[in-house]
Amino acid sequence: MNDTTPIEDTRVTRRYFAKFERITQHMVRVAGVMEAEGALTKNEVEVLSRYIAGLTYTFRALSLKYLFAGRVSGAGKLMFDFKESGFPAAAELMEIVGDQEIPTRLQFALSQRLYYEELAQGQLFWLRNDPDAIWQGEVGGRKEFLLHWAVYDSQVNLPTIYLMDVEDSGNQALPKDARRWPEVQAQLMAQSQGDLKLLTIARGFDIDFPDLHPKRLRRFHLGPMYSHAFTRQSGPLREVLAQAQAPEGEDWALVWTEEDLIANHAELQKSGWFGRVERQIFALDPTAGMGADTGATATRRAIMLPARPYQAREELGPPGLRDVRKFVVSPAGRVLVY
Repeated sequence: MNDTTPIEDTRVTRRYFAKFERITQHMVRVAGVMEAEGALTKNEVEVLSRYIAGLTYTFRALSLKYLFAGRVSGAGKLMFDFKESGFPAAAELMEIVGDQEIPTRLQFALSQRLYYEELAQGQLFWLRNDPDAIWQGEVGGRKEFLLHWAVYDSQVNLPTIYLMDVEDSGNQALPKDARRWPEVQAQLMAQSQGDLKLLTIARGFDIDFPDLHPKRLRRFHLGPMYSHAFTRQSGPLREVLAQAQAPEGEDWALVWTEEDLIANHAELQKSGWFGRVERQIFALDPTAGMGADTGATATRRAIMLPARPYQAREELGPPGLRDVRKFVVSPAGRVLVY
């Protein structure tokens, strides 16, 4: 079970959300660097940026909701996961459109009005963000789509984004298929659990939809967020942030993990008495320590952090962070990769 705690003070609540406002801006820049490196396509960066923007709007709405936490009776207090993810508790997103009593104090009333106006604008990162499809072209008579969806994982209080490259050999394009598309959306959302391996999700999809062929499935975990001022996580990053003694606004580090599963070829397998269907054979990483048990072709971890904590990391040199890519951001927003 996750350890959550309320933020009691108005000023601390505002500092917490100001920190995330900067972090989400830097996330978009990191995605841009990955596109320049060829690690992500333009469409994939647009998808990731859309979900990151949704996080920004969601956190902005929550910051308005709790603008007077600790000052006004009934204003409520933000619950966040201080021991694991560093993000707001998933329950906050579940209650984001909950009913509020009519406030009696003008400033609190204004903050709640701004909160609801932010919600009304839409494009937030919700607890469940249903699958959408982007046309990628046509190869060999098959239509290619990039499917994407996202969830706020309530088990670990982290935003998680999924990307799936799919070839469609059906007669009608998947997003326009009134039968298949709702079934695909429902199945993918039901399988969007952090404790399920990518291999399990992809194989289940491959079996349930014979004319849809998953060629690649990726899962991005945006977090945990570490902060010496706010969180109490264990591990080498805690020591790094303590050593850095960074000023307000630069006391943070965000871990970005990508799981990647790739189909390296397909085989025709028997189906029923006379039928044959195409099944994807996925490549599994034999060097990942647990071999096939990882359920992915590769797992890549990166850390995004300001310059001051990065300098502390270099001085301490903790073994657990040596082989992790570092995206170092300056106060002006420039991103350097190490």
